[in-house]
Amino acid sequence: MNVDTNNLILKIENISKHFGGLVAVNNVHLDLRYREVHAVVGENGAGKSTLMNILAGIVKRDSGKIFYKGKQVEFESPIDAMKSGIATIHQELSMLPSLNVIENIFMGHMDSKFGCVLWNTLKKKALKVLNQVGLHISPYQLVSDLSISDRQLVEIAKALAQNASLIIMDEPNSSLTEAETEQLFKVINNLKQSGVSILYVSHKIDEVLNISDRITVLRDGQYIGTIEKKEATADKVIKMMVGRELNRNATYRKHEIGEIVLDVQGITCAHFKDVSFSVRKGEIVGLSGLVGARRSEVANAIFGLNPITAGKIIWQKKTVEFKSPIEAIKNGIAMVPEDRKELSLFMQLPIELNLSIAELPRISDNGIINNAKVKNVIRKFVDMLNIKMVSEDYPVSSLSGGNQQKIVLSRWLATNPMLLILDEPTHGIDVGTKAEIYKLMHKLTAEGISIILISSELPEIILMADRVVVLYEGRVTAILNRDEISEDKIMAYATNGIPTQYMEHSPYDT
Repeated sequence: MNVDTNNLILKIENISKHFGGLVAVNNVHLDLRYREVHAVVGENGAGKSTLMNILAGIVKRDSGKIFYKGKQVEFESPIDAMKSGIATIHQELSMLPSLNVIENIFMGHMDSKFGCVLWNTLKKKALKVLNQVGLHISPYQLVSDLSISDRQLVEIAKALAQNASLIIMDEPNSSLTEAETEQLFKVINNLKQSGVSILYVSHKIDEVLNISDRITVLRDGQYIGTIEKKEATADKVIKMMVGRELNRNATYRKHEIGEIVLDVQGITCAHFKDVSFSVRKGEIVGLSGLVGARRSEVANAIFGLNPITAGKIIWQKKTVEFKSPIEAIKNGIAMVPEDRKELSLFMQLPIELNLSIAELPRISDNGIINNAKVKNVIRKFVDMLNIKMVSEDYPVSSLSGGNQQKIVLSRWLATNPMLLILDEPTHGIDVGTKAEIYKLMHKLTAEGISIILISSELPEIILMADRVVVLYEGRVTAILNRDEISEDKIMAYATNGIPTQYMEHSPYDT
């Protein structure tokens, strides 16, 4: 069956998909022009990834039609989609780290003769597509030795090697630095000029406005609308995403701060040296710095993950030396690590177990889990954090990224901590969920809970922190009080590594 595409490479009509009682996508339509970058945005759980997985042949739709290059198509598998010229680059890269670049690019279609791989031929082909994405590396280099951004470019090169006419990019820059993102955008523009169409899935509004020709917004699995770049503003897109106005110009909220609860005095370990700062009751202290500043390593030392070789940690007016996170947890310290999937979540286990696991000793009777108490914990935090799910019996992998992050937060809040360490708590989540987490942080500090906030987003640090500790290559270069905090000052100390003796305030100032 043919359809008038009006210069469209892709057209989808009335696509729907249910997972049990959860409506993931409902009656969605969308089209993509030739040589276009079309962004698909929405909050976590809006249905973006499900829709892309349907287009890529990974998930079967319940209803609706897909037209590709003017013909109605049915993709039975990702291989079918790939053979038709549709390639997908997932947020979780599908690379094989133990193999080299050539093997990753041509896996499944390696040129051979009489059973022997034609390495020289593949090398030439690999260099050609690597050059197209601006990546100048040896095609024999192991993928495990590449940075995340280089792996991303290898994925794009792989798509080009398969003669892809349409590339789906699902949150492609979620783990990239600003410079790496700029390089990715250059590659995307070059792809567009060479005739490739791109569906770009993201939650980063400012970058979407920069890179896309049109923007389609999904909300709660529904199609909300499509706008041209010239009509798009951040406020308009956000309002479409969340169905309400969000204050993008939110300002710092002043609140009551008490006495010192944590005093870090000159601690040193293999990753950092002579780090000192304090945290007061009900205070949010931001740890800021660029890649290599060792912010997470400092937090890990406080939490008992990294042993310190010098200095001391005073917690609740007592010198402590936590040998493990278990000791820190018992003393009222909790930590939400940056990589929730690797370090926090058991992806195939039920939601209820993931949420309650840190509390199991307290809600068990003589070593036997009390299911009624578990259900009470689940209900409390599902309501408090507005966690969207079908059932607590489902695996946590069934949740969106934002709801997974809420599960991790719930787990540690259930332990009733006095100090909560948040390492990139809003990484990979949408603006609506960010606002919810900020609101929760304000609620916790109002209750007297102290927070150490590690964030690579300067606007987040500036909005939330009462004081900011700036690190450069494992040492403190500044501690900025609230009235001193600015993007310029933070970046100056984070990039120049100005020695503490030239600071206006000593690291010991509180």
